[in-house]
Amino acid sequence: MDATNRPGWTRPRRKPAVAGRSPHRPPASREQPPGGLYGALDLGTNNCRLLIATPAQHGFSVVDAFSRIVRLGEKLAQTGRLSEDAMGRTIEALRVCANKLRWRNVERVRLVATEACRMAANGPEFIDLVRRETGLGLEIIDRETEAGLAAVGAEPLVDRQAETALVFDIGGGSTEVLWMRRSGLRFETVAWTSLAAGVVTISERFGGGVDVTPHSFEAMRAHLRPMLQEFAAKVSDANGGLPPVPSHLLGTSGTVTTIAGVQLGLARYDRSRVDGCWLKSADIGAVTDRLLHLSYEQRAANPCIGRERADLVLAGCAILEEIRLAFPAERIRVADRGLREGILTLLMKEDGTYGRAA
Repeated sequence: MDATNRPGWTRPRRKPAVAGRSPHRPPASREQPPGGLYGALDLGTNNCRLLIATPAQHGFSVVDAFSRIVRLGEKLAQTGRLSEDAMGRTIEALRVCANKLRWRNVERVRLVATEACRMAANGPEFIDLVRRETGLGLEIIDRETEAGLAAVGAEPLVDRQAETALVFDIGGGSTEVLWMRRSGLRFETVAWTSLAAGVVTISERFGGGVDVTPHSFEAMRAHLRPMLQEFAAKVSDANGGLPPVPSHLLGTSGTVTTIAGVQLGLARYDRSRVDGCWLKSADIGAVTDRLLHLSYEQRAANPCIGRERADLVLAGCAILEEIRLAFPAERIRVADRGLREGILTLLMKEDGTYGRAA
């Protein structure tokens, strides 16, 4: 289906012409590949992310990408509404996404919004505003759909030799956790949960994330613990009463990729080094302990954290520590991929183009 005929899509407004450039004709480098283009947008509580890809021999190849921290869910837990400032920041990011989709002549798209828009009283109003301002038709997906898409996106990184794996996605407003088990050559989701807790909501609940002490960090963990223990009990029941000890953990989120970058000692974040890397669980704990004893300014100075994540990273560490406690494993695999990749995979499989080179 052409994107312009797809439900939820209206053409973005044209920007006024700029001297020396036609607004109707993209640069040559943005011409569409012969295999056709697909777009996936994930608007979360903290980030706005876009991927544009074309089918390729081993799945798909990314042609263009965009990511910006917008903090759409800022103060949502206190007010129950998306703030004017947060919506303004997000609209600006979405305009960039709309332009990329238009310039690339993307044929197939799915544009989703998650926890912030689910929970906000004015979430539907914001979706209408986005359509009017950018032409993008966002779809607010439920938690089950979000968990399923994250699993599809991350599944290629599950160890082929594993019998079970615990897949988690720590977001800004929610955390999806899935227990996966081998079924023949593939893995199936046996049990899942979506916790109403993410890096933004936990950070705001426990003082804002700037001055985090060992005491406040433990308070975060204590708040999260019953949520993870309840899910661990559910997994144990599905596992015939056996303890929920997975072959390995697979994490897909800004938290786990940030921790990986810090643990690897990267001078700047490098996706090629992070995506798919293996870390020892004990090393994750060591990084958490190190970050807990740094000041906000010291965390912000780390090139893999930066000022935009310095007040959120320890909330993410608290969530990860409780996941490790409830589901002990020796290794964690890191995925710099997730929801958007799941969307692209499913769109291409619907069309029969996934894994087909142009």
